[in-house]
Amino acid sequence: MPTSAITIEPLTPTIGATVHGVDLTEPLDEETFRFIYDAWMEHLVLFFHDQPMTPDQHLDFGRRFGDLHIHPAAPYVHGNPELMRIYTDKDSFRNNGERWHSDVSADEEPPMASILHIHQIPTKGGDTCWSNMYAAWDGLSPQMQALLEPLTALHASDYSGQYGDHKPQRESPRAVHPIARTHPVTGRKALFVNSSFTRRIVELPVEESDAILAFLYEHVKNVNFQCRFQWGANSVALWDNRCTQHMAIWDYYPESRSGIRVTIKGDKPF
Repeated sequence: MPTSAITIEPLTPTIGATVHGVDLTEPLDEETFRFIYDAWMEHLVLFFHDQPMTPDQHLDFGRRFGDLHIHPAAPYVHGNPELMRIYTDKDSFRNNGERWHSDVSADEEPPMASILHIHQIPTKGGDTCWSNMYAAWDGLSPQMQALLEPLTALHASDYSGQYGDHKPQRESPRAVHPIARTHPVTGRKALFVNSSFTRRIVELPVEESDAILAFLYEHVKNVNFQCRFQWGANSVALWDNRCTQHMAIWDYYPESRSGIRVTIKGDKPF
């Protein structure tokens, strides 16, 4: 399709944009895909409204970006572990993604990107927020950047009981990653610690590590780094896990929100 028919509407000056004029139920030609990819690199997270994709179409869209990642523990649908189930209702004891995080950052090669297709929405609430980790890094003082840049952090996860009786695909991962991650496409530095998976700064005593991480976890919550998206039925979000964090808001109890996430494999952070 001609890219002149596509418009990109930024949500904020810092992060997030809505894409108009693209039908994700149809295969994307190379020109259209490149246009979307370039917009994604600029805005970090893209949103698409009114996209009644089938699971196969969702998978096809994900595979345009690379091979697909399988979550270590999450339940899936349609007999395919590449289709992660996202579901919260009145009987849930936790909400998927209710703390700021980058998806599965405890993997040795964390996912590059995630694509969430929401099917069922509550009558009110259920928004998701994203935060720009380029901006978070740039927002630190030169002195703090100089302290953090050579340091690494341990990321670990324990999925025991988090998904009920669902049997994990593999052991809970652990990995050490740089605190200042270099994006392999843009070359920009991004802050790469999060309160869901980061456990400690490897090179520092526990007390110093805890204090610095507590500061950084608060730092990424700065509203000037963020956008907030109100889902509609069949909305799609595509985000870059290498330079964003996100948090799903559970303010719609006792109603339900559900969808499917397809995740793209990444590489080892450097």
